[in-house]
Amino acid sequence: MRVFITGASGFIGSAIVKEMIEAGYEVSGLARSEASAQQLTALGAGVHRGDLDDIGSVLKGAAASDGVIHCGFNHDFSKFKENAEADRRIIEAMGDLLAGSDRPLVVTSGTGVSATPGQIRTEDDPFRLSSDLSPRMASDEAADAAAVKGVRASVVRLPPSVHDREKLGFVSYLIEHARQKGVSAYIENGMNRWPAVHRLDAARVFRLAFEKGDKGVAYHAVGDEGIPFREIAEIIGQRLNIPVISQTKEEAAANFTWMANVVGLDFPASGKLTQEWLGWKPTHPGLLADLRQAVQFEK
Repeated sequence: MRVFITGASGFIGSAIVKEMIEAGYEVSGLARSEASAQQLTALGAGVHRGDLDDIGSVLKGAAASDGVIHCGFNHDFSKFKENAEADRRIIEAMGDLLAGSDRPLVVTSGTGVSATPGQIRTEDDPFRLSSDLSPRMASDEAADAAAVKGVRASVVRLPPSVHDREKLGFVSYLIEHARQKGVSAYIENGMNRWPAVHRLDAARVFRLAFEKGDKGVAYHAVGDEGIPFREIAEIIGQRLNIPVISQTKEEAAANFTWMANVVGLDFPASGKLTQEWLGWKPTHPGLLADLRQAVQFEK
């Protein structure tokens, strides 16, 4: 069975490629550069030349497959909403292509925030924020629209920190920021919670969603349900040998600049229903374990 994967050479995508190949799938990955093509070849995948900015090239890859895992996304946070809307258009186009077939379309989104601040976000939370308030939800909305057309479209939502010892998702930004500032900060009491998942555990959710996913369903690739941000800041401070401090919201706005809104979020998320629905269980180290051993501190 042939699977087409966008974002295939990325941190998460490459783990999905490996997971799918080991499960016996024939994988073709979207590659826009020679370096990406070489990486895919080394993993044992086929190479489909194209770019997310060229929807036609993406559709050619999807048309030649028995199903699609879409995890490519432009993570330039300076134009986040624009990139989220571009992702919507790609998913809508693939949904039109796959309409009337039983081919799976697995879309990537984020666990984001609950409509009720501080509430643990679940897979079946009916009070989902719209893309007007949470831009990343454009991907969910596009997947839902594809499901209405009969496509077996499902969503895998990822937390802000998909990690291993090499990379730590959004936490990697925090480490470099603390290194530059000379302090590791948290906001007020630092008890706001962040979810996380190991990249290899996340890759398995994508495979299982591809194999078993129901149309219109969102799955949560979540290992750590909610880690107090203060614990993350304390480990960063210990490893960099710098002070760990509490800041007011005003101080944090000046310190973290564009990251301040994210740093202060309390957005725990659960993956319990995903474990039940897909027979999935996270087995790899949690965020704090990987953070303590992170290669990034050795640079």
